[in-house]
Amino acid sequence: MGPHIFEEILVFAGIVTGMGCITGIVITMLKYRRQKDLAGGGDIRHRLDELTDHLNRIETAVDSTALEVERIAEGQRFTTRLLAERNGATAFADKPRTGGSTTPH
Repeated sequence: MGPHIFEEILVFAGIVTGMGCITGIVITMLKYRRQKDLAGGGDIRHRLDELTDHLNRIETAVDSTALEVERIAEGQRFTTRLLAERNGATAFADKPRTGGSTTPH
């Protein structure tokens, strides 16, 4: 062991310490940038919340419309049955069809 070993150990320790400090600085900078980017994302989150609310309102409107259409269809079936019974026919389905379309018009 020569006299230069102590100096080499000190240089090695200094290099390792310097690399650790540089690594800490780089990691801190990356964390700061990431927090800054996420803080700017609040506007996106606000927009997403607005879109979610809007889609919920659309879904409610579609559900209400579907319910009303079902009620109208039930009313038409009831009216058709009443008219069929009033005219003496048991049901329209009992009449023979000549082919073609299945719609009434």
